[in-house]
Amino acid sequence: MEQSERKKLAKEVCKLSQKNPNLDSVIKDRVLLDHIIVDDEHRLLYCYVPKVACTNWKRLLMVLMGKANTTNPLSIVADDSHRLNVFRRLDNYTGEEIRYRLDHFMKFMFIRHPFERLVSAFRNKFGQNSSSSDYFRSRYGRQIIKQYRANASEESLARGHDVTFREFVQYIIDPRTVARTNFNEHWRPMVDLCLPCTIQYNVIGKYESLMDDAWLVLEKANLNKKVSFPRSERPSNTNSLIEDYTKHLSREELLHLYHIYEMDFRLFDYHSPGFD
Repeated sequence: MEQSERKKLAKEVCKLSQKNPNLDSVIKDRVLLDHIIVDDEHRLLYCYVPKVACTNWKRLLMVLMGKANTTNPLSIVADDSHRLNVFRRLDNYTGEEIRYRLDHFMKFMFIRHPFERLVSAFRNKFGQNSSSSDYFRSRYGRQIIKQYRANASEESLARGHDVTFREFVQYIIDPRTVARTNFNEHWRPMVDLCLPCTIQYNVIGKYESLMDDAWLVLEKANLNKKVSFPRSERPSNTNSLIEDYTKHLSREELLHLYHIYEMDFRLFDYHSPGFD
């Protein structure tokens, strides 16, 4: 029931939207399908959304597809699951092959509250110390500080290491920031990554009910006896942090931010923060 409600709502919201690409144009512009991982053997299509348990899904798929010499997904190094050549993606197939897989394979995606996902991305890419955050600070942090901080120190401009959430949001909502489709995948709207108005997903899972929804995916795919979704040691507490991060934003900034992720909010039944 939960699934049919989610799919029904998504369908209704999609109908009201003017900007849904049709399947022909998506197949023509294949790059739009680059987030859909294909498992031909088990007839699965998984659209991964960064910051929504995608590392564990990729690990699980590696085990399932024999791409790791382990049966325990959690023993796979996270970075290994994100390497570009690990999986074949739907944009690597011909138009005819894409259509066949969309018609006959089990399609699933997982979603999360848009602001929770954004806070999670910010904390992970700008707040923690890792090779990945080094890249993000250099690639985005320095530019953000240069553009949105008056009297920035030499060190901040050189390292991009102390971006605030508010500066990050100012960057995202700035009209000069390249068109939305060019957002980095960690903060690109979920509807742009997975095209749920063009592709009819069999399961739309939610981060909030991750274990139940993951079980459902594996059950529908007849894989529950082969693998089980790994239980995370520490469930994310980002939800309780949304308020801590967004309270520093002006009402106008919050509204701008909401508009960027409006389809994510509406399509997936998340309530908009503070100005209902």
